[in-house]
Amino acid sequence: MISLIKELYSYREMIVSLVRRDLKGRYKGSILGFLWTFLNPLLQLVVYTMVFSLIMRSGIEEYYLFLFVVLVPWIFFSTSLTGGASCIWSQKELVKKIYFPREILPISFVTSQFVNMLLSFLVIFLVLIVSAHPINLMALCCLPLIWFVEYLLALSVAMLSSAITVYLRDFEYILAIVAMAWQFLTPVMYSVEQVPEEILMIFQMNPLTPVMVAYRDILYYAQVPKLETLLHAFLLGILLFMIGVVSFGRLKRHFAEEL
Repeated sequence: MISLIKELYSYREMIVSLVRRDLKGRYKGSILGFLWTFLNPLLQLVVYTMVFSLIMRSGIEEYYLFLFVVLVPWIFFSTSLTGGASCIWSQKELVKKIYFPREILPISFVTSQFVNMLLSFLVIFLVLIVSAHPINLMALCCLPLIWFVEYLLALSVAMLSSAITVYLRDFEYILAIVAMAWQFLTPVMYSVEQVPEEILMIFQMNPLTPVMVAYRDILYYAQVPKLETLLHAFLLGILLFMIGVVSFGRLKRHFAEEL
């Protein structure tokens, strides 16, 4: 692990270059360009709010805020899972021609998505301020920890999905279904309190559950997350990250042959 960290550090300029290229090229040629970073979550927010506030009536006060504060983090994770699957395959010529730590590709992809999420958080803060929603500065101090944990989780699934996709191309399409199911099994559109007691244990095993609970505590309820919630999220993040790194390390050995 230490040797990998040292090697990645020596290739830090390549990571920065790939992240910059991804951010610049994502909306190249589109009329609205980088504005899609903000419009994408806003448009999803409008749809979900109409469905759950007007049609299915969730009964949650200020549902648009209840949803928005976790919808942006969910989009980041979902994109890292599904989009990250092709981050090695799409760079197969680069992988076959020159040597560099293969971990750089999922790292640069997830990092660019993470930057997009942070920019989208500017919209969240703006909405909170405009709506005069309470803001707890002490709770906001916990936000960097939750960002870090979710980054580890997103990087873990991107490493796993990208490595498996090299050997199984259909896996990229399977992940679209997995992401949809994962969203409904994560407290994004509803609260944990609404989950029936008999299946609550399954939801607690979801590594995103404590992350989403923490986001909502900080931004919607304006309170410091419980220590057990933070610890739960941190431990699951570290565990999944280790699984992702080890699995990727074993699978990357034959990338060049498979590509």
